[in-house]
Amino acid sequence: MEPSELAGRIDHSLLKPEAMEADVVRLCHEAKEYGFGAVCINPAYVQVAHKLLIGTLVKVCTVIDFPLGSGTSAVKQFEAGNALENGAQELDMVINIGALREGNFELVLRDIQAVVNEARRKQGTVVKVIIENCLLKEQEKIKACQLALQARADFVKTSTGFAGGGATLEDVRLMRKIVGQSMGIKAAGGIKKLSDARAMLEAGATRIGTSSGIAIMRELKGTT
Repeated sequence: MEPSELAGRIDHSLLKPEAMEADVVRLCHEAKEYGFGAVCINPAYVQVAHKLLIGTLVKVCTVIDFPLGSGTSAVKQFEAGNALENGAQELDMVINIGALREGNFELVLRDIQAVVNEARRKQGTVVKVIIENCLLKEQEKIKACQLALQARADFVKTSTGFAGGGATLEDVRLMRKIVGQSMGIKAAGGIKKLSDARAMLEAGATRIGTSSGIAIMRELKGTT
Protein backbone atom coordinates (compact mmCIF):
# COMPACT_ATOMS: atom_id res chain seq x y z
CA MET A 1 0.00 0.00 0.00
CA GLU A 2 1.32 3.42 -0.95
CA PRO A 3 1.96 5.81 1.96
CA SER A 4 -0.60 8.31 0.64
CA GLU A 5 -3.29 5.62 0.47
CA LEU A 6 -2.73 4.47 4.03
CA ALA A 7 -2.52 8.02 5.35
CA GLY A 8 -5.86 8.83 3.76
CA ARG A 9 -7.47 6.03 5.74
CA ILE A 10 -6.20 7.24 9.12
CA ASP A 11 -8.21 9.37 11.54
CA HIS A 12 -5.40 11.14 13.43
CA SER A 13 -6.93 11.10 16.90
CA LEU A 14 -6.56 13.08 20.10
CA LEU A 15 -9.41 12.44 22.53
CA LYS A 16 -7.64 12.56 25.89
CA PRO A 17 -9.47 14.74 28.42
CA GLU A 18 -6.25 16.57 29.30
CA ALA A 19 -5.58 17.64 25.69
CA MET A 20 -5.17 21.41 25.28
CA GLU A 21 -5.73 23.70 22.32
CA ALA A 22 -2.00 23.73 21.56
CA ASP A 23 -2.12 19.94 21.27
CA VAL A 24 -4.99 20.15 18.79
CA VAL A 25 -3.15 22.76 16.75
CA ARG A 26 -0.14 20.46 16.56
CA LEU A 27 -2.40 17.54 15.60
CA CYS A 28 -3.85 19.53 12.69
CA HIS A 29 -0.40 20.51 11.42
CA GLU A 30 0.67 16.86 11.59
CA ALA A 31 -2.45 15.79 9.70
CA LYS A 32 -1.67 18.25 6.91
CA GLU A 33 1.98 17.20 6.78
CA TYR A 34 1.24 13.47 6.55
CA GLY A 35 -1.97 13.69 4.53
CA PHE A 36 -4.21 11.97 7.05
CA GLY A 37 -7.85 11.53 6.12
CA ALA A 38 -9.17 13.30 9.22
CA VAL A 39 -8.40 14.57 12.67
CA CYS A 40 -10.63 13.18 15.41
CA ILE A 41 -10.95 15.55 18.36
CA ASN A 42 -13.27 16.45 21.20
CA PRO A 43 -16.12 18.88 20.38
CA ALA A 44 -14.65 21.87 22.21
CA TYR A 45 -11.86 22.11 19.62
CA VAL A 46 -13.86 21.66 16.41
CA GLN A 47 -13.76 25.38 15.58
CA VAL A 48 -10.00 25.46 16.08
CA ALA A 49 -9.47 22.48 13.76
CA HIS A 50 -11.94 23.80 11.20
CA LYS A 51 -10.04 27.10 10.85
CA LEU A 52 -6.68 25.34 10.54
CA LEU A 53 -7.86 22.79 7.97
CA ILE A 54 -9.93 24.96 5.61
CA GLY A 55 -8.73 24.40 2.06
CA THR A 56 -7.11 21.03 2.81
CA LEU A 57 -8.30 17.48 2.19
CA VAL A 58 -8.17 16.68 5.93
CA LYS A 59 -11.65 16.29 7.41
CA VAL A 60 -12.68 17.44 10.87
CA CYS A 61 -14.16 14.57 12.87
CA THR A 62 -15.57 14.87 16.36
CA VAL A 63 -17.25 12.59 18.87
CA ILE A 64 -20.83 12.62 20.13
CA ASP A 65 -21.81 11.56 23.67
CA PHE A 66 -18.28 10.25 24.10
CA PRO A 67 -17.18 7.97 25.64
CA LEU A 68 -20.22 6.64 27.56
CA GLY A 69 -23.11 6.97 25.10
CA SER A 70 -25.64 7.23 27.90
CA GLY A 71 -27.08 10.66 27.09
CA THR A 72 -30.56 11.17 25.72
CA SER A 73 -31.39 11.22 22.02
CA ALA A 74 -32.19 14.93 22.25
CA VAL A 75 -28.78 15.71 23.74
CA LYS A 76 -27.01 13.63 21.10
CA GLN A 77 -28.93 15.42 18.36
CA PHE A 78 -28.11 18.84 19.81
CA GLU A 79 -24.44 17.94 20.20
CA ALA A 80 -24.34 16.76 16.59
CA GLY A 81 -25.96 19.96 15.34
CA ASN A 82 -23.61 22.13 17.37
CA ALA A 83 -20.59 20.24 16.06
CA LEU A 84 -21.74 20.75 12.48
CA GLU A 85 -22.27 24.47 13.06
CA ASN A 86 -18.71 24.65 14.35
CA GLY A 87 -17.30 22.99 11.24
CA ALA A 88 -17.32 19.24 11.86
CA GLN A 89 -17.65 17.03 8.79
CA GLU A 90 -17.68 13.62 10.46
CA LEU A 91 -19.42 12.51 13.66
CA ASP A 92 -18.43 9.45 15.70
CA MET A 93 -21.36 8.76 18.04
CA VAL A 94 -21.53 6.26 20.90
CA ILE A 95 -24.64 4.10 21.16
CA ASN A 96 -26.50 3.60 24.44
CA ILE A 97 -24.67 0.44 25.41
CA GLY A 98 -26.85 -0.39 28.41
CA ALA A 99 -30.01 -0.07 26.34
CA LEU A 100 -28.61 -2.44 23.74
CA ARG A 101 -27.64 -5.00 26.37
CA GLU A 102 -31.10 -5.00 27.93
CA GLY A 103 -32.81 -5.34 24.56
CA ASN A 104 -34.19 -1.81 24.25
CA PHE A 105 -33.42 -1.67 20.56
CA GLU A 106 -35.98 1.04 19.90
CA LEU A 107 -34.03 3.46 22.09
CA VAL A 108 -30.72 2.56 20.45
CA LEU A 109 -32.20 3.03 17.00
CA ARG A 110 -33.76 6.35 18.01
CA ASP A 111 -30.37 7.60 19.24
CA ILE A 112 -28.63 6.71 16.00
CA GLN A 113 -31.41 8.14 13.86
CA ALA A 114 -31.35 11.41 15.81
CA VAL A 115 -27.70 11.93 14.92
CA VAL A 116 -28.08 10.70 11.34
CA ASN A 117 -31.06 12.99 10.75
CA GLU A 118 -29.14 15.97 12.09
CA ALA A 119 -26.13 15.07 9.96
CA ARG A 120 -28.21 14.94 6.79
CA ARG A 121 -28.91 18.66 7.17
CA LYS A 122 -25.33 19.27 6.04
CA GLN A 123 -24.44 17.57 2.77
CA GLY A 124 -21.52 15.19 2.90
CA THR A 125 -21.52 14.66 6.66
CA VAL A 126 -20.40 11.17 7.70
CA VAL A 127 -21.82 9.39 10.75
CA LYS A 128 -19.87 6.58 12.42
CA VAL A 129 -21.63 4.49 15.06
CA ILE A 130 -19.38 3.33 17.92
CA ILE A 131 -20.70 0.06 19.29
CA GLU A 132 -18.00 -0.62 21.95
CA ASN A 133 -17.44 -4.27 21.11
CA CYS A 134 -15.42 -5.08 24.21
CA LEU A 135 -18.55 -4.68 26.35
CA LEU A 136 -20.82 -6.79 24.16
CA LYS A 137 -21.57 -10.41 23.37
CA GLU A 138 -21.50 -11.55 19.76
CA GLN A 139 -25.27 -11.35 19.24
CA GLU A 140 -25.27 -7.84 20.72
CA LYS A 141 -22.53 -6.77 18.30
CA ILE A 142 -24.57 -8.18 15.43
CA LYS A 143 -27.69 -6.34 16.56
CA ALA A 144 -25.80 -3.07 16.94
CA CYS A 145 -24.54 -3.34 13.37
CA GLN A 146 -28.03 -4.13 12.14
CA LEU A 147 -29.43 -1.06 13.91
CA ALA A 148 -26.73 1.15 12.42
CA LEU A 149 -27.65 -0.20 9.00
CA GLN A 150 -31.33 0.43 9.64
CA ALA A 151 -30.62 4.01 10.68
CA ARG A 152 -28.62 4.57 7.46
CA ALA A 153 -25.40 5.52 9.20
CA ASP A 154 -22.23 5.53 7.11
CA PHE A 155 -19.85 3.53 9.31
CA VAL A 156 -19.76 1.24 12.28
CA LYS A 157 -16.81 1.67 14.61
CA THR A 158 -15.30 -0.89 16.95
CA SER A 159 -14.48 1.06 20.08
CA THR A 160 -13.97 4.30 21.92
CA GLY A 161 -10.64 3.10 23.30
CA PHE A 162 -11.82 4.16 26.77
CA ALA A 163 -13.66 1.00 27.89
CA GLY A 164 -10.76 -1.34 28.50
CA GLY A 165 -10.62 -2.87 25.05
CA GLY A 166 -9.96 -1.89 21.46
CA ALA A 167 -10.28 -3.20 17.93
CA THR A 168 -9.83 -6.91 17.25
CA LEU A 169 -9.58 -8.70 13.93
CA GLU A 170 -12.42 -11.00 14.92
CA ASP A 171 -14.73 -8.07 15.56
CA VAL A 172 -13.83 -6.35 12.31
CA ARG A 173 -14.51 -9.54 10.36
CA LEU A 174 -17.84 -10.00 12.14
CA MET A 175 -18.86 -6.41 11.46
CA ARG A 176 -17.97 -6.73 7.78
CA LYS A 177 -20.03 -9.91 7.56
CA ILE A 178 -23.07 -8.14 8.98
CA VAL A 179 -22.91 -4.82 7.13
CA GLY A 180 -21.62 -6.22 3.84
CA GLN A 181 -20.20 -3.61 1.50
CA SER A 182 -22.88 -1.02 2.25
CA MET A 183 -21.04 0.61 5.18
CA GLY A 184 -17.54 1.59 6.16
CA ILE A 185 -15.85 0.10 9.21
CA LYS A 186 -13.60 2.12 11.47
CA ALA A 187 -11.21 0.09 13.58
CA ALA A 188 -10.06 2.05 16.63
CA GLY A 189 -8.40 1.33 19.93
CA GLY A 190 -4.96 -0.19 20.39
CA ILE A 191 -3.74 0.20 16.79
CA LYS A 192 -0.16 1.33 17.26
CA LYS A 193 1.95 -0.40 14.59
CA LEU A 194 1.97 -0.75 10.82
CA SER A 195 1.23 -4.45 11.14
CA ASP A 196 -1.86 -3.63 13.25
CA ALA A 197 -3.20 -1.20 10.67
CA ARG A 198 -2.55 -3.54 7.74
CA ALA A 199 -4.23 -6.45 9.51
CA MET A 200 -7.32 -4.38 10.29
CA LEU A 201 -7.63 -3.23 6.68
CA GLU A 202 -7.19 -6.78 5.41
CA ALA A 203 -9.92 -7.94 7.82
CA GLY A 204 -12.37 -5.46 6.33
CA ALA A 205 -11.80 -2.08 7.97
CA THR A 206 -11.86 0.96 5.72
CA ARG A 207 -10.72 3.52 8.27
CA ILE A 208 -8.22 3.39 11.13
CA GLY A 209 -8.61 5.51 14.25
CA THR A 210 -5.32 5.93 16.08
CA SER A 211 -3.15 8.33 18.02
CA SER A 212 -0.11 6.53 16.58
CA GLY A 213 -0.57 7.62 12.97
CA ILE A 214 2.83 9.27 12.69
CA ALA A 215 4.64 6.21 14.04
CA ILE A 216 2.72 4.02 11.59
CA MET A 217 3.57 6.25 8.63
CA ARG A 218 7.24 6.45 9.60
CA GLU A 219 7.32 2.67 9.86
CA LEU A 220 5.73 2.36 6.41
CA LYS A 221 8.11 4.81 4.81
CA GLY A 222 11.02 2.96 6.36
CA THR A 223 9.94 -0.24 4.62
CA THR A 224 9.34 1.24 1.14
